[in-house]
Formats: sequence, structure tokens, C-alpha cells
Amino acid sequence: MTSNADGHQSTQSGVAVSGSSLWLRLLVQSTTAALLALAVTAVIAAVLDGGQSALSVAFGGALVIVFFAISLLIGHFVGRNNPSGAVGLFVATYFIKVIGFAVVLFAVGAPEWLNGRWFMIAAVVTVVVWQAAEIRGFSKSRLQIYNDPSPDEGGTRGKA
Repeated sequence: MTSNADGHQSTQSGVAVSGSSLWLRLLVQSTTAALLALAVTAVIAAVLDGGQSALSVAFGGALVIVFFAISLLIGHFVGRNNPSGAVGLFVATYFIKVIGFAVVLFAVGAPEWLNGRWFMIAAVVTVVVWQAAEIRGFSKSRLQIYNDPSPDEGGTRGKA
């Protein structure tokens, strides 16, 4: 049994069965892992530097989660109808996100309560944990690359 990125699984007969979206599963897994790591980081920040540092952790982590979640949602909504077009949209969206986040951060500026060190630590922790969870999720998914052989093709190979 194999599956593609939309969560459709093909059985031995080649009939696709609907399942949940790979992109949404990755979103849930990565978000859960990142939130757990952020909770630990926020507790450490609060103990070492107080409540505002814990808020800085939450803010830094939330920005990273939103940044990565947008890509997975694009994969979910665009990838199921146009899988090859999703890659181009990923690239275009990446540049829009980088520029958009930079503009927002520079336009809004850093709030007075923001602890820059804990903000950065949270961002790095979130990126590393998120990417590890995505890699683990992709490694456990079974993406169908080739069409399943038809029953008459499978039995005739090697017989001449």
C-alpha cells in the first residue's frame, strides 16, 4: 500500500482511498513538538530572567510557528489540486514571508518588554524542533512515486 502527499492511499488493486492530508499531519506534529519545546524554554526563561523573558520566548516561537505553518497550509490547499505547482508557490511564498515578516518587525519595532536574547533562543529552538519534526514526519510517510503495476504486468516480468 502506498500513498501520496494528499493522504490518498492506493491498495493492491490500485484504488485510492482517502486519508488525512500529509501537510496537515506535519502541521499538527511540528506545532505540537515546537509548543512543547517552547514550554520548556519559557519555564527556563522565567526562572532565570522573569516573566517578560517567558513572554519573549512565546513571541519568538509564535513568529516561527506562523512562518512555517503558512507553507504547510499552502501544501495542503494547493498541493492536492496542483502538486507540481505547489513547489513554485512554496518558493514564491517563502520570499513574500521573509520580506513581509521583516517589514512588520521593522515597522512595528521591538516592544519594550521584549528580551532579545530569549526571543532569539526561542526562535532557534523552534526552528530546530520544527524541522526535526517535519523530517521525522516526512520519513514516516509513504509517498507514491510510480504508478502501481497492473496485475498482468506484475506476473510476466522475468518470464520469457
